[in-house]
Amino acid sequence: MTAGHPEAVLSTDAVDAALRAFFADRRAEAEVIGRSAADAVAELETHVLRGGKRVRPTFAWLGWIGAGGDETGSTGEAVLRTCAALELLHASALIHDDVIDASPTRRGFPAAHVTFAQRHRARRWSGDPELYGTGAAILIGDLAQGWADDMIRMSGLPMDAQARVGPVWSAMRTEVLCGQLLDLTAEVGRDEDIDTALRVDRYKTASYTVERPLHLGAAIAGADPELVAAYRAFGVDIGIAFQLRDDLLGVFGDPAATGKPSGGDLRQGKRTVLLAVALKRADERHPDAADFLRAKIGTDLTDDELDAIRAVITDTGAVDHVEEDIVRRTDRAVAALEASGATGCAKERLAAMAVSATQRTT
Repeated sequence: MTAGHPEAVLSTDAVDAALRAFFADRRAEAEVIGRSAADAVAELETHVLRGGKRVRPTFAWLGWIGAGGDETGSTGEAVLRTCAALELLHASALIHDDVIDASPTRRGFPAAHVTFAQRHRARRWSGDPELYGTGAAILIGDLAQGWADDMIRMSGLPMDAQARVGPVWSAMRTEVLCGQLLDLTAEVGRDEDIDTALRVDRYKTASYTVERPLHLGAAIAGADPELVAAYRAFGVDIGIAFQLRDDLLGVFGDPAATGKPSGGDLRQGKRTVLLAVALKRADERHPDAADFLRAKIGTDLTDDELDAIRAVITDTGAVDHVEEDIVRRTDRAVAALEASGATGCAKERLAAMAVSATQRTT
C-alpha cells in the first residue's frame, strides 16, 4: 500500500508483512505444542513467503478499490489482512497439489513433502521417509487452509462486511477443492473431453485465482450485483486464460523460468485443454499420431519422446488453438470490465494484470 493514495496498487511487501505478522502469532502457539509443530509451522511460513507474485490478494484488493474502497479509511488494514489470507489458501492448494502429482519441486525449491522426507532421512527417524513427508505435507496444507479462515475471521473487518464475505469465501474453498477432485478424476479416467478440461480450469484455477478474489473485494465494499457480475465474467475468462497459459508452459516452458520440471504435465498424464485439443485433431487427421500420444502420455518419457510429443501437439494446431483462445478470452474479459461500473483506476490496472497473467513466461 501507499499511504494517502486510495488508488494505490497493493504491494507484495504489504502482503508479506501482513503474513509475517500472522505467522509471528501462530509461531508462539506452535512452540507451546511442541518442537515438531514449531518446525512444521516454520516450513509452512517459508513455503508461503518464498516467492510468488501475490496475484490473488492483488485481484481482491483491486476488486475492493474498483467498488469504491478507500485504503486511507479505517478499514484499509483489515482489507489488507483479508486479501493476504488468500495466500494461505493458495499455499494449501499448492502443497496438496504437489503431493497429489508427486511433484519434486515448487518455485525452484524442493516441494514440501520432499523437504519433510529429507528431514526424516537426515535425522535418521524410523519408518518410511516418503510416507512421513507426504503425511506432514498434507497436515501443513490443512493447517494453511484453517489459518486462512482464521486470518479472515480476525482481520478486523466490520461485521456487515464479514457477513458479505462469508458466502464468497465458502464458495471459493468448495470450488477449488472440488476442482482439484475433478482434475484428479479426469487424469485417472483418461478423460479426453475438451469441456471437461475447461470445467477443471474454471473451478480448480479461475475461481480462486481471479473470479472469487475480485468477488471477495466487491463483497467487502458492498458492491451492487451488476459490478459483481462483471467482475465474475472478467474473472472466469482471465482465470481460464491464465490456466491455458500455464498448460502451454507445462509442456514448452523453460524449467529455469517456471521452477517446474520440463514436460511434467505430460509425464503425469494431465488432462489439459491443450492435450484434449491435440487428441481430437490428431484423431481427425493423423490417427497414428493420436495413438502415439495415448501410448506415451502419463509414462516416464525420455527426452526424445518428450520432443516427439511436443512436435505432434504443435503439428495438430493445438498450440495455435490455445493461443487464440487465450487472446479471445482476454479480449472478452477486458470488454466486460470496460462496460462495468468499476472505478477508472481499477479498470486500468485490472486490464494490465489480465495481459500480464495471460502472456507470462513463468
